[in-house]
Amino acid sequence: MVAGDRKTEESVKQRVYRTLRARVMCGAVAPGLAITMQGVAADLGVSTMPVREALHRLVAEGALEHLDNRRVRVPRMTPAKFEEIIAARLALEPLAAERALPHIDEDRLLLLQKIDSDIGDAYAADDLLRSTELNFAFHRTMYEPKAGTVLIDLMESVWLRLGPFMRLATANLEESYRIDRHAEAMEAIRFRDAGALKAAIIADIQDGIGHLGRHFLNDGAISPKV
Repeated sequence: MVAGDRKTEESVKQRVYRTLRARVMCGAVAPGLAITMQGVAADLGVSTMPVREALHRLVAEGALEHLDNRRVRVPRMTPAKFEEIIAARLALEPLAAERALPHIDEDRLLLLQKIDSDIGDAYAADDLLRSTELNFAFHRTMYEPKAGTVLIDLMESVWLRLGPFMRLATANLEESYRIDRHAEAMEAIRFRDAGALKAAIIADIQDGIGHLGRHFLNDGAISPKV
């Protein structure tokens, strides 16, 4: 295989992996529903080989689980797993925010404002897929200046496990309890107040998906079956 062919093959593998990873993280795939290699390959217009590799990587990352040789799924959420995910976010994200704060310039703050406005538009349009995607984008944009690859990778690993359930929980609640703590976080950034920023992040996690998820799980709602 010549160098150009190897590059093309690698780019296809990376594209398939990134596409599937983004779909899982933003909740495009509901917990409990089976994903087939053939279905994904047909949807993306590729062979099954890069799909198989991407699915194996996502299984290794804990975002998916095997059903059999040809199918995987997003694992269903349990109360114990949910509390572990929330605890991981509370451990990682206030630290990432505090480290990033001195390095968030005016341009990044304006970008955060734009993303937050887009989240509001997505909620107004009842576009839960987009709102979930944008919510993670807001947090990633805030943490990126000083997070480095270790913190970002750890946080994205947690978000991969949370995204599908986050969208499902929001979609199934009559009252959304969408408490916007992003404005508080951005205000803390303007005043370079690390304590207030960490408090806003903690409240965002606890009052946002923390409240949503516990309410949904305590209601006994059941995710889609295979």
